[in-house]
Amino acid sequence: MAIQWFPGHMHLTKKAIQERIKETDVVIELLDARLPGSSANPMLAELTLGKPALKILNKQDLADAKCTAQWLAHYNARPNTQAIGLDASVSAPAQQLINACHALAPTRGSMSKPMRVLICGIPNVGKSTLINTLTGKRAAKTGDEAGITKIEQRITLAPGFYLFDTPGVLWPRIIVAQSGFNLAASGAIGRNAFDEEEVALELLAYLKQHYAAPLQARYTMASVGSMTDDELLAAIGRKRGALQSGNRVNLQKAAEIAIYDFRAGALGRITLETPDEFAQWLAAGQLVDAERQLKKKKPPRQIDNWKRDSRGDENRERDPPAV
Repeated sequence: MAIQWFPGHMHLTKKAIQERIKETDVVIELLDARLPGSSANPMLAELTLGKPALKILNKQDLADAKCTAQWLAHYNARPNTQAIGLDASVSAPAQQLINACHALAPTRGSMSKPMRVLICGIPNVGKSTLINTLTGKRAAKTGDEAGITKIEQRITLAPGFYLFDTPGVLWPRIIVAQSGFNLAASGAIGRNAFDEEEVALELLAYLKQHYAAPLQARYTMASVGSMTDDELLAAIGRKRGALQSGNRVNLQKAAEIAIYDFRAGALGRITLETPDEFAQWLAAGQLVDAERQLKKKKPPRQIDNWKRDSRGDENRERDPPAV
């Protein structure tokens, strides 16, 4: 199943970014530290090409610390780019963010040459919560639902330092299948756009392979290694009382429980992808997408039209004559 979600207001956000980027000194992209590659918007990369970039791995307190270190090194190796880890609930992250922006654009930041920073990211990545923490007040709406912010906001973070907030935006087509599942599991995609059971099975397959111990501890299971993904989901449903008539497991409810526990951090600090894994998924997705685009461009086969003779009989379809 391919997961896609691109509400109408995101088209307006794309246009707003295209206009704003002309006067932007630094672009901050907020990423989910649990899925940094999947939460990096390729459309934003295209729109902001050439601008100094600050990658913030948000929600790092929910992510695997070792994986976060790998992702920070991955982004910091890029030219004209800095990456920092952050927890949006930290009481004083503003100075760290301001310092990183000044390092990327050292000639900006005075009243005569103010620093103009565009902050963007996918829906529900914690951008509004971070902005409220930075300003010390409720400057942006927050909620546990994708797509809360709907309009651009300008926020004065410090004298000569202006932050432009944009609505969370996904890209029109997700070509990496695993990214679609990871984004859905994280809450970046509206729940009407995916099947919870299918997403939960993909999530559990990864956790079973990489985080078996916390999975067993959360649901008090002796071992999960011998279980199929379907058996594991059913076992979670039984452990958590997600039952219906006839003592049958309510798989929909079990899936909701597994996804909620991941989002809330109840399973511990988990990251769903490493830089190497994501690179492999991306290469495979690009190959499939290239083949799909090639098929779309392939000209239709030339054939004669069906004809009817004077008696109304249909002539047989035939190939064009040889030249």
